[in-house]
Amino acid sequence: MKRIVSGVQPTGALTIGNYLGAIKNFVKLQEEYPDAEFFFFVADLHSITIAQDRLELRKNIKEVAALYIACGLDPNKVNIFIQSEVPAHNQLGYVMESTAYIGEMERMTQYKDKRGRQVEGIKTSLLTYPALMAADILLYDADRVPIGEDQKQHLELTRLLAERFNNQYGKTFVVPEPYFDEKILRIKSLSDPLKKMSKSDDNERSYILLLDEPNRIKNKINSAVTDSDTTIRFDEENKPGISN
Repeated sequence: MKRIVSGVQPTGALTIGNYLGAIKNFVKLQEEYPDAEFFFFVADLHSITIAQDRLELRKNIKEVAALYIACGLDPNKVNIFIQSEVPAHNQLGYVMESTAYIGEMERMTQYKDKRGRQVEGIKTSLLTYPALMAADILLYDADRVPIGEDQKQHLELTRLLAERFNNQYGKTFVVPEPYFDEKILRIKSLSDPLKKMSKSDDNERSYILLLDEPNRIKNKINSAVTDSDTTIRFDEENKPGISN
Protein backbone atom coordinates (compact mmCIF):
# COMPACT_ATOMS: atom_id res chain seq x y z
CA MET A 1 0.00 0.00 0.00
CA LYS A 2 1.32 3.45 -0.95
CA ARG A 3 1.79 6.06 1.75
CA ILE A 4 1.72 9.70 0.67
CA VAL A 5 2.45 12.68 2.90
CA SER A 6 2.54 16.46 2.38
CA GLY A 7 1.58 19.71 4.07
CA VAL A 8 0.93 23.43 3.62
CA GLN A 9 2.14 26.22 5.90
CA PRO A 10 -0.45 28.51 7.53
CA THR A 11 1.75 31.61 7.20
CA GLY A 12 -1.20 33.54 5.80
CA ALA A 13 -4.39 33.06 3.83
CA LEU A 14 -3.92 30.48 1.07
CA THR A 15 -3.38 31.68 -2.49
CA ILE A 16 -4.46 30.29 -5.83
CA GLY A 17 -0.81 29.22 -6.13
CA ASN A 18 -1.22 26.98 -3.07
CA TYR A 19 -4.27 25.42 -4.68
CA LEU A 20 -2.86 24.88 -8.18
CA GLY A 21 0.59 23.84 -6.97
CA ALA A 22 -0.38 21.61 -4.04
CA ILE A 23 -3.96 21.11 -2.85
CA LYS A 24 -5.43 20.38 -6.27
CA ASN A 25 -2.82 17.66 -6.66
CA PHE A 26 -3.65 16.24 -3.20
CA VAL A 27 -7.28 15.84 -4.29
CA LYS A 28 -6.19 14.24 -7.57
CA LEU A 29 -4.02 11.70 -5.72
CA GLN A 30 -6.86 10.93 -3.33
CA GLU A 31 -9.03 9.89 -6.28
CA GLU A 32 -6.31 8.14 -8.31
CA TYR A 33 -5.05 5.95 -5.44
CA PRO A 34 -8.11 4.88 -3.40
CA ASP A 35 -6.09 2.16 -1.63
CA ALA A 36 -3.26 4.46 -0.53
CA GLU A 37 -2.81 5.99 2.92
CA PHE A 38 -2.67 9.80 2.92
CA PHE A 39 -1.32 12.18 5.55
CA PHE A 40 -1.98 15.85 4.78
CA PHE A 41 -1.07 18.22 7.58
CA VAL A 42 -1.13 21.91 8.42
CA ALA A 43 2.57 22.74 8.83
CA ASP A 44 2.27 25.22 11.70
CA LEU A 45 5.71 24.42 13.15
CA HIS A 46 7.32 25.46 9.87
CA SER A 47 5.39 28.72 9.82
CA ILE A 48 7.06 30.01 13.01
CA THR A 49 10.50 30.23 11.39
CA ILE A 50 9.39 33.84 10.87
CA ALA A 51 7.57 36.06 13.39
CA GLN A 52 3.84 35.35 13.66
CA ASP A 53 0.96 37.02 15.43
CA ARG A 54 -0.41 34.28 17.69
CA LEU A 55 -4.09 35.06 17.08
CA GLU A 56 -3.60 35.38 13.33
CA LEU A 57 -1.65 32.10 13.25
CA ARG A 58 -4.40 30.31 15.17
CA LYS A 59 -6.98 31.61 12.67
CA ASN A 60 -4.82 30.61 9.70
CA ILE A 61 -4.33 27.06 11.03
CA LYS A 62 -8.08 26.52 11.23
CA GLU A 63 -8.57 28.15 7.83
CA VAL A 64 -6.05 25.89 6.08
CA ALA A 65 -7.66 22.78 7.59
CA ALA A 66 -11.10 24.00 6.48
CA LEU A 67 -9.85 24.80 2.96
CA TYR A 68 -8.35 21.33 2.62
CA ILE A 69 -11.87 19.97 2.99
CA ALA A 70 -13.55 22.75 0.97
CA CYS A 71 -11.16 22.06 -1.94
CA GLY A 72 -12.12 18.38 -2.03
CA LEU A 73 -10.06 16.39 0.48
CA ASP A 74 -12.31 13.82 2.12
CA PRO A 75 -11.63 13.19 5.85
CA ASN A 76 -13.01 9.69 5.33
CA LYS A 77 -10.27 8.95 2.79
CA VAL A 78 -7.29 10.95 4.10
CA ASN A 79 -5.75 11.91 7.44
CA ILE A 80 -5.87 15.69 8.02
CA PHE A 81 -4.11 16.99 11.12
CA ILE A 82 -2.14 19.83 12.71
CA GLN A 83 1.61 19.20 12.72
CA SER A 84 2.25 20.59 16.23
CA GLU A 85 -0.36 18.26 17.75
CA VAL A 86 1.88 15.27 16.98
CA PRO A 87 4.96 15.60 19.29
CA ALA A 88 6.86 12.97 17.30
CA HIS A 89 7.46 15.53 14.53
CA ASN A 90 9.68 17.59 16.83
CA GLN A 91 11.25 14.52 18.41
CA LEU A 92 12.29 13.02 15.10
CA GLY A 93 13.22 16.48 13.85
CA TYR A 94 15.95 16.65 16.49
CA VAL A 95 17.21 13.22 15.44
CA MET A 96 17.39 14.47 11.86
CA GLU A 97 19.29 17.59 13.01
CA SER A 98 21.77 15.22 14.64
CA THR A 99 22.08 13.32 11.36
CA ALA A 100 22.58 16.36 9.12
CA TYR A 101 25.57 18.69 8.75
CA ILE A 102 25.52 22.49 8.94
CA GLY A 103 26.83 22.80 5.39
CA GLU A 104 23.88 20.80 4.09
CA MET A 105 21.45 23.14 5.85
CA GLU A 106 23.21 26.25 4.57
CA ARG A 107 23.02 25.07 0.97
CA MET A 108 19.22 25.04 0.97
CA THR A 109 18.01 27.58 -1.60
CA GLN A 110 15.00 28.67 0.44
CA TYR A 111 17.23 29.35 3.46
CA LYS A 112 19.51 31.54 1.33
CA ASP A 113 16.50 33.38 -0.09
CA LYS A 114 14.84 34.07 3.27
CA ARG A 115 18.14 34.94 4.93
CA GLY A 116 18.76 37.49 2.19
CA ARG A 117 15.39 39.15 2.84
CA GLN A 118 15.74 39.21 6.66
CA VAL A 119 18.33 41.78 7.66
CA GLU A 120 18.28 40.92 11.36
CA GLY A 121 16.62 38.58 13.83
CA ILE A 122 17.17 35.42 11.77
CA LYS A 123 15.95 32.42 13.77
CA THR A 124 17.90 29.19 14.17
CA SER A 125 14.86 27.28 12.89
CA LEU A 126 15.18 29.03 9.54
CA LEU A 127 18.43 27.12 9.11
CA THR A 128 17.35 23.79 10.61
CA TYR A 129 13.80 23.48 9.27
CA PRO A 130 14.82 21.04 6.48
CA ALA A 131 15.58 18.53 9.23
CA LEU A 132 12.03 18.93 10.55
CA MET A 133 10.74 18.61 7.00
CA ALA A 134 12.61 15.33 6.67
CA ALA A 135 11.03 14.16 9.93
CA ASP A 136 7.56 15.09 8.63
CA ILE A 137 8.06 12.62 5.80
CA LEU A 138 10.07 9.83 7.42
CA LEU A 139 7.79 9.63 10.46
CA TYR A 140 5.03 8.11 8.35
CA ASP A 141 7.16 5.73 6.25
CA ALA A 142 5.99 7.66 3.20
CA ASP A 143 7.11 6.13 -0.07
CA ARG A 144 5.72 8.98 -2.23
CA VAL A 145 5.89 12.73 -1.63
CA PRO A 146 4.07 15.13 -3.99
CA ILE A 147 6.43 18.05 -4.58
CA GLY A 148 6.83 21.11 -6.72
CA GLU A 149 9.96 22.31 -8.45
CA ASP A 150 11.02 24.33 -5.39
CA GLN A 151 10.86 21.29 -3.09
CA LYS A 152 13.16 18.96 -5.03
CA GLN A 153 16.20 20.00 -3.00
CA HIS A 154 14.43 19.32 0.30
CA LEU A 155 13.35 15.84 -0.75
CA GLU A 156 16.87 15.05 -1.92
CA LEU A 157 18.13 16.00 1.54
CA THR A 158 15.41 13.87 3.16
CA ARG A 159 16.52 10.87 1.12
CA LEU A 160 20.16 11.53 2.03
CA LEU A 161 19.38 11.74 5.76
CA ALA A 162 17.27 8.57 5.66
CA GLU A 163 20.04 6.65 3.90
CA ARG A 164 22.72 8.01 6.24
CA PHE A 165 20.69 7.05 9.32
CA ASN A 166 19.92 3.59 7.91
CA ASN A 167 23.60 2.99 7.15
CA GLN A 168 24.67 4.06 10.63
CA TYR A 169 21.97 2.50 12.79
CA GLY A 170 20.37 -0.19 10.63
CA LYS A 171 17.39 0.00 8.31
CA THR A 172 14.82 2.20 10.00
CA PHE A 173 13.31 4.58 7.48
CA VAL A 174 11.67 4.16 4.10
CA VAL A 175 13.59 6.24 1.54
CA PRO A 176 10.82 8.23 -0.18
CA GLU A 177 10.44 8.85 -3.89
CA PRO A 178 9.17 12.15 -5.35
CA TYR A 179 5.77 12.38 -6.98
CA PHE A 180 6.17 15.16 -9.50
CA ASP A 181 3.25 15.98 -11.78
CA GLU A 182 4.52 17.76 -14.89
CA LYS A 183 0.98 19.01 -15.55
CA ILE A 184 0.81 21.04 -12.33
CA LEU A 185 -0.04 24.66 -13.12
CA ARG A 186 2.40 27.19 -11.70
CA ILE A 187 1.22 30.74 -11.29
CA LYS A 188 3.76 33.47 -10.55
CA SER A 189 3.55 36.75 -8.65
CA LEU A 190 1.19 39.22 -10.33
CA SER A 191 3.62 42.06 -9.58
CA ASP A 192 6.78 40.20 -10.64
CA PRO A 193 6.18 37.23 -12.99
CA LEU A 194 9.74 36.03 -12.46
CA LYS A 195 9.00 35.25 -8.78
CA LYS A 196 6.85 32.59 -7.15
CA MET A 197 3.44 33.78 -5.94
CA SER A 198 3.74 34.07 -2.17
CA LYS A 199 1.24 34.99 0.53
CA SER A 200 4.11 36.52 2.53
CA ASP A 201 4.73 39.14 -0.20
CA ASP A 202 4.36 42.71 1.12
CA ASN A 203 2.43 43.71 -2.01
CA GLU A 204 -1.14 42.40 -1.63
CA ARG A 205 -1.75 42.82 -5.36
CA SER A 206 0.94 40.23 -6.12
CA TYR A 207 -1.23 37.27 -5.12
CA ILE A 208 -4.82 36.02 -5.35
CA LEU A 209 -6.23 34.50 -2.18
CA LEU A 210 -8.63 31.56 -2.31
CA LEU A 211 -11.04 33.59 -0.18
CA ASP A 212 -10.76 36.85 -2.14
CA GLU A 213 -14.05 38.34 -3.32
CA PRO A 214 -14.68 38.08 -7.11
CA ASN A 215 -14.33 41.85 -7.65
CA ARG A 216 -11.03 41.91 -5.77
CA ILE A 217 -9.71 39.04 -7.90
CA LYS A 218 -10.75 40.92 -11.06
CA ASN A 219 -8.99 44.10 -9.89
CA LYS A 220 -5.79 42.21 -9.06
CA ILE A 221 -5.73 40.52 -12.47
CA ASN A 222 -6.40 43.83 -14.24
CA SER A 223 -3.46 45.43 -12.43
CA ALA A 224 -1.07 42.50 -13.01
CA VAL A 225 2.30 43.20 -14.63
CA THR A 226 2.39 42.27 -18.32
CA ASP A 227 5.14 42.78 -20.92
CA SER A 228 6.47 45.76 -22.87
CA ASP A 229 5.31 44.79 -26.37
CA THR A 230 1.75 44.29 -27.63
CA THR A 231 2.13 40.75 -29.01
CA ILE A 232 0.10 38.13 -27.14
CA ARG A 233 1.75 34.71 -27.13
CA PHE A 234 2.81 32.07 -24.61
CA ASP A 235 6.54 32.37 -24.00
CA GLU A 236 7.62 31.90 -20.39
CA GLU A 237 11.20 33.00 -21.04
CA ASN A 238 10.68 36.14 -23.13
CA LYS A 239 7.12 37.08 -22.11
CA PRO A 240 6.73 35.98 -18.47
CA GLY A 241 3.99 38.50 -17.68
CA ILE A 242 1.59 37.51 -20.48
CA SER A 243 2.44 33.80 -19.99
CA ASN A 244 1.59 34.06 -16.30
